[in-house]
Amino acid sequence: MLHVRLSDSTHPTKNGRGALSAIEPSPSEVRSLGDLSPQQWKSGIAAWLGWLFDGLDMHLYVLVAAPFVALLLGVQDTRDPNVGWYSSLIQGAFLIGWALGGGFFGRVGDRLGRSRALSLTILTYAMFTGLSFVAQTWWQLLIFRFVAALGIGGEWAVGASLLSETWPRSWRPWIAATLQTGVNIGVLLATLTAYLMASLEPRYVFLVGVLPAFLVFWIRRAVPETEEWDTARKQAAERQPGVGELFRKQFRRRAILIILVCSLSLTGHWAFLFWFQQHLRNLPEVVTWSDQAKTEYVSLVFLSVIVVSILGNFVAAALAKYIGYRRAIALLCLGYFLSMTAAYATPLDHSALVPLLLLIGVFQGVFGLFTMYLPPLFPTLLRTTGAGFCYNIGRIVAAFGTVFFGLFSKVGDYRMALFYAGFLFLPAAVVALLLPELAKDGSPAESSFEPVTSVAD
Repeated sequence: MLHVRLSDSTHPTKNGRGALSAIEPSPSEVRSLGDLSPQQWKSGIAAWLGWLFDGLDMHLYVLVAAPFVALLLGVQDTRDPNVGWYSSLIQGAFLIGWALGGGFFGRVGDRLGRSRALSLTILTYAMFTGLSFVAQTWWQLLIFRFVAALGIGGEWAVGASLLSETWPRSWRPWIAATLQTGVNIGVLLATLTAYLMASLEPRYVFLVGVLPAFLVFWIRRAVPETEEWDTARKQAAERQPGVGELFRKQFRRRAILIILVCSLSLTGHWAFLFWFQQHLRNLPEVVTWSDQAKTEYVSLVFLSVIVVSILGNFVAAALAKYIGYRRAIALLCLGYFLSMTAAYATPLDHSALVPLLLLIGVFQGVFGLFTMYLPPLFPTLLRTTGAGFCYNIGRIVAAFGTVFFGLFSKVGDYRMALFYAGFLFLPAAVVALLLPELAKDGSPAESSFEPVTSVAD
């Protein structure tokens, strides 16, 4: 059993090298944006930009999946059963890579530091998103998307821990909303890319995914390791906790509950994100349009959903601020279920469907809350490992869910698959109420591997 005390870093150390300087205000002393140090600003900008490019690279494929896979298979009709099957396999591999990347790069972040790991994750997803351009077969595209997802999943855990350790604890709901907005803006950029390049072969959109690689040079030069990580690493010396600590007595229940909530909600969410666009393309009044017209229309609807989801991020933050994280997560999952039921319980034409899709976008703010809620539930040297593993393991379940719900539906009509996927948010809401609550000041879990004391109830 590990007995080393892992620092919360609520009191600055005096090392001054490789970590945030001792003369800078600690997160607990900051009262306004003007109190933030230059290094805190740099950490915040790096994490936000990393999440923005996350959103860009993760959604480029989603927007062109049907026409690109049809091109690789040499078929003309995107309603061909093989298009749906192979495109869902590729998306499933992407989600599995995302999950594995969260665990792998989460461990890298705990061992090597947040800044170094952030650079590695961005470089990974940028390079392999760009390589998707050269794919000549569906399995080549699957490999490129899988490896790109390793970096995308890792960036979530590392970026969240970076801000959790450097910015004020009481700001965490709003930080979560702002970080998730970075993802949303990245998705908007992906949507804009697909819209502007609709007249070209779908493969060209992946060249835009190379751009994040240039961010790495600035991160390595300007963003230091966090003081909290640096201090905890020195105090723990060689006795650093392993991944197995997540499932010891002190953390087992917490880890399992987080995995359940994330698995259920992410499976429903990704089934929606992937299949609602295919459903739109194959509506009776839309399916006869040209491929370019369908791509432009789906891109615009997707853009509208993402714009509304930005508002949803701040709605979720306000709920977490006033009723606590777990109740906010449960309430938003319930809203997601009700809105998906309204959208897909009966057949609707595209004009009646779009307002309900926008409502779904509001409830997607729930996924921004996990960003700042999960890392403090684990001690410093298990933070990116714990948050990354528990959150991203849900994507493995989501990967199989994406494929399953695609097979469950009739060829060319994904309405019933989307309808049943929405029911996953009901048990997610129930399990969320069993999670521990953070202190009202946003303070992290106790560093000595003891359970979080709930003070929000």
